[in-house]
Amino acid sequence: MDTNLFTTNNLWILIATVLVFIMHLGFATLEAGLVQRKNAINILFKNVMIVSIGLVSYYIIGFSLMYPGESWNGLIGFAQFGLALPEGDSIGYADGSYTYWTDFIFQGMFAATCCTIVSGAVAERMKLESFLVISLLFVSISYPITGMWKWGGGWLDEMGFYDFAGSTLVHSVGGWGALAAIILLGPRLGKYSKNGINPIPGHNIPLAAVGVFLLWFGWFGFNGGSVLSADPDAVSLVFVTTSLAAAAGAIGSFFTAHALFKSHDLTMVLNGILGGLVGITAGADLMSPMESILIGLIAGIIIPFSVVFFDKMKLDDPVGATSVHLVCGIWGTLAVGIFGSMAGLSQLMTQLIGIVSIGVFTFIFVFAVVYIVKATMGIRVSVEEETQGLDMAEHDMPAYHDLAPRSEDLAVK
Repeated sequence: MDTNLFTTNNLWILIATVLVFIMHLGFATLEAGLVQRKNAINILFKNVMIVSIGLVSYYIIGFSLMYPGESWNGLIGFAQFGLALPEGDSIGYADGSYTYWTDFIFQGMFAATCCTIVSGAVAERMKLESFLVISLLFVSISYPITGMWKWGGGWLDEMGFYDFAGSTLVHSVGGWGALAAIILLGPRLGKYSKNGINPIPGHNIPLAAVGVFLLWFGWFGFNGGSVLSADPDAVSLVFVTTSLAAAAGAIGSFFTAHALFKSHDLTMVLNGILGGLVGITAGADLMSPMESILIGLIAGIIIPFSVVFFDKMKLDDPVGATSVHLVCGIWGTLAVGIFGSMAGLSQLMTQLIGIVSIGVFTFIFVFAVVYIVKATMGIRVSVEEETQGLDMAEHDMPAYHDLAPRSEDLAVK
C-alpha cells in the first residue's frame, strides 16, 4: 500500500470531518435566527450540548452499535464499550483509506447532526433537561441501530438498499424523531387559533441566511467525505452534484413559494437550498449533473407544499425541519431508484423498504422515549415560562441586553 496515498486519503476525511463540524455552527445560527429573540440563548445552548452529548455517547456505545462487526440477523450487534484499536497497523484498517480514529470522529459528527434536526423542530417550548435526555437516548441507541442496518453491513445493506451519505440514515431519521416529538409536545402558544394559522416569525433572518450558507459549505464535507477516500474523480463529482442540487432547490422553492403565497419568501428559498442538499445526499455519487439539478429542483418544489401541509395538520415546526429533513430525505432516497446508475423498479422498491423500516423503527422509538419522559419529567415548559421566553426562564440571561428585566420589573410589588 502506498503510504502517501493512505496519508492523502486520511487527511481528506479529517478535513471533511472539520467541514461537518462546521455544519453544527450552521444549524445553530439557522435555528437561532428562526426563533423569537427571547429564545435565542436556549436554542444555542441545545446546539452546544447536542455536539457534546453526541460525541461522548457515540464514543461510549453508539459507534459499537453502528459498527459491531457481527450482528444478530443483521438487525443489532455490539462490539464493546468505548473504542479499541483493531489488531494490525492503521493502513490495514480500511483498505488504506483512513485510520480507526478517523472513522470514529467522522461518523461521530454525523451522529450529532441527527439530533440537531430535532432541536429546531421542538424549539421555544420544550424543557431543556427533557430535551437532553431524549437526545442522549436518540443519538446513542436509535440512530446507530438503524445506521448499522446499512452502513454497518446489516440487513438493508445485504438487500441492496443504497444511501450514500444519509438522506434517510441521517436526515430522515432526524425528521422522524422530530415528528414524533412535536406530536407529543404540541404547538407554540398562539400558533394556531380558530381564526387560522398565526405566523411567528424568526427574529434574525440575516443570521438564518448565514446558517444556510454555512450548512452548504459544510455539506461538501458531509457528502464529499462520504466517498471515504480522496479519489479525485469521485470527490469532484460529488462536489458538483451537491452544489447543483442545492442551487436547483433554491430555484424550485423560489418559484413555488411565489406561486402559492404571491411573495418572495427568503425563508422558503433558504429551506429550498437545504431541501436540495438533503435530496441529493442519498445518491450524490451516482447522479449526473442534470439528474442532480432535477432532484434538487423537485426537492425545492416540495418544500412550500410540505410546510403548508404540516401547518394544516397543526404540527408546529419553527424551522421547517420536518419538511427539509424528513420529506426531502424520503424524496432523495427514492430518487436513487428513479435517477442515476442504479435506477430501476427493483431498486426503487428496495429504497422504499429501507425508508419504511427505518422510519417505523425511529418514529416508534422516539415516540416511546418522549412519551415516557413526558409522563415522568414533563416535556413542556409552563405557560408563564413560554410567554417570558426560555432564555430568562431556563438560563437567566438574555441574548440581547435590551431584553434583560428592568429593575422595576424585579421589585416586589
